[in-house]
Amino acid sequence: MIANCFKAWSVTTAVAKSSSKNRWNLAPWDEGDSYSFAAPSKTVVTAAHLQLRVNFEQQVLTGSVKLQVERRDPAAERVVLDTRDLHITEVTDLASGAALDWKWGEPDPALGRPLFVQLPPGESVRVKIAYSTSANSTALAWLTPEQTAGRRMPYVFSQCQAIHCRSMVPLQDTPSVKMSYTAEITVPVGMTALMSALREGNETTGNWTTFRFRQPVPIPSYLIALAVGDLASRSLGERSNVWAEPELVDRAAHEFAETEQMLQLTETMLGPYLWGVYDLLVLPPSFPYGGMENPCLTFVTPALLVGDRSMTDVVAHEIIHSWIGNLVTNRNWEHSWLNEGFTMFLERKILGKLQGAPVMHLTASSGWKELNDTVQTIGITSPLTWLVPRLKGVDPEDAFSLIAYEKGHALLWYLEQFMDGSDQMEAFLKSYVNKHKYLAVDSGDFLSYLFEYFSKGSKDSLFAEVDWKAWFDSPGMPPYTPVFDTSLIDSCSRLRQQWVDWNETSPAPFSSADINALSTIQIIEFLSQLLEQPPLTLTKLKLMEELYDMNARANAEIRYRWLRLCVRGRWREQVPAVLEMVNTHGRLKYVRPLYRELYDWKEMRNRTIENYQNNKKYMMFVSVHTVAKDLHLIE
Repeated sequence: MIANCFKAWSVTTAVAKSSSKNRWNLAPWDEGDSYSFAAPSKTVVTAAHLQLRVNFEQQVLTGSVKLQVERRDPAAERVVLDTRDLHITEVTDLASGAALDWKWGEPDPALGRPLFVQLPPGESVRVKIAYSTSANSTALAWLTPEQTAGRRMPYVFSQCQAIHCRSMVPLQDTPSVKMSYTAEITVPVGMTALMSALREGNETTGNWTTFRFRQPVPIPSYLIALAVGDLASRSLGERSNVWAEPELVDRAAHEFAETEQMLQLTETMLGPYLWGVYDLLVLPPSFPYGGMENPCLTFVTPALLVGDRSMTDVVAHEIIHSWIGNLVTNRNWEHSWLNEGFTMFLERKILGKLQGAPVMHLTASSGWKELNDTVQTIGITSPLTWLVPRLKGVDPEDAFSLIAYEKGHALLWYLEQFMDGSDQMEAFLKSYVNKHKYLAVDSGDFLSYLFEYFSKGSKDSLFAEVDWKAWFDSPGMPPYTPVFDTSLIDSCSRLRQQWVDWNETSPAPFSSADINALSTIQIIEFLSQLLEQPPLTLTKLKLMEELYDMNARANAEIRYRWLRLCVRGRWREQVPAVLEMVNTHGRLKYVRPLYRELYDWKEMRNRTIENYQNNKKYMMFVSVHTVAKDLHLIE
């Protein structure tokens, strides 16, 4: 089944690339994947079996991976795998047990180095690679017991997106290659191992427990995930559990109690859920993202545990990735809007169905503001603000931003205006997923299918006025400004304007009732609007704190915006709170803007850099790298 899937993918992609160049006059994009050494057009990995032992003392994984390799080109003599900081000890042919010749290629500072393995004869062969990871693995975060909530056991978790799986497993580390996998993970007794796969039981021998896993659905390497720690679970429904350290698991169960409802609603929009189980794992604070859509096991930040379920939109987003991203996957990272823009668009659709259309419009308006902020930060003429950026020679960590999310969302919002209402767009998206599930696609595939789908109803000129080049190949903000329902926004705008206009010599026209009348997402909108204004004075900031008790608010979306306002207003007494947030919240959405704001305050620059240097040992690689760039410590 997997081999047939890959053959189908290669045909589909070839057709789309050809048509996209001729029909839409777009600049050429990467025909392969400039972030991978692999040559899947010649030999492709279709399945993997991991046998690894977790060594907390040395902070490494040791063992082997068995790879099923298919020859696409009968003349191909080797398979090329991506690696970074792996120690290879032996490569063998599983059929004969004979050693296979292998060698390293030239290293690349951003991509690692290729591993060339000479293959035995045959259309389909199995290769075993014995190896260990390095303590410097960019995929793995190792925590001491003191860094965990329970302070009893160490912890390790992975983050493989975008190209970090190669530092955990020698594979073809590109989203264009999908494979099934199984695994046996051996950990110290008393600890629990979880993966992005179905759990198949465990057995204990002496001081070690081996957990077995199976992922039958083909996935790209960046979706392989591992976590090991002192973990407990609670049921959220027939197909869902939430996992966390015992100290957090009950809070997590309360926070994510609506998971099954979200799953069912997404199924009505996109089709059956094909992964069997949908579990959540609440990770330690150093996790650098809000969530990661690992199949069967979504990783989430503990910052979501605020008690009022006001941040569960992150869970809705990751659930949608079970279809968009995990089933239908961007072929390379130039087309990541196909993963993230689609998912953001559908996330807001679901919020609209659950909480009403005005909520959908409010969150979309907030996203538009964040897109503008991102464009201004990156640079309005930067090619990294293209919807489909050309990434050859660009470090993948530097390319990650909200552009794919919000510019992609804006395009789909725009296209919906040409259709007969939202129902037609939802029908198209459901059909798109069904057509392309199990495949890796690019923007040409999307455009081809969009025109194919709507030509069936003799609507081939439906999108005649769309300037595709302006959307895909132009920097800055989109060539279209959406119009949002402002029924939930207007009260936020009035309050923002009151604060901006107040001249401080007249009595303050504010009270605590101002903020009590707003919902959580409206408070976020109010603060976001203030961030678009010139900095507030210290007098205004201090009165706002006195009346609204902003420092006591646990919601991280509120807190990081409030602290940005405080830094811009040069409120010195708030600096410890800012540093506390960047040190205890690993999510880059919060950490990077706060570090940038502090760096721009020249008086606090040295203190900011010193704080980073003292705390970077607790951060994942992607956080260390990107914040170092924000602080101008590396180019």
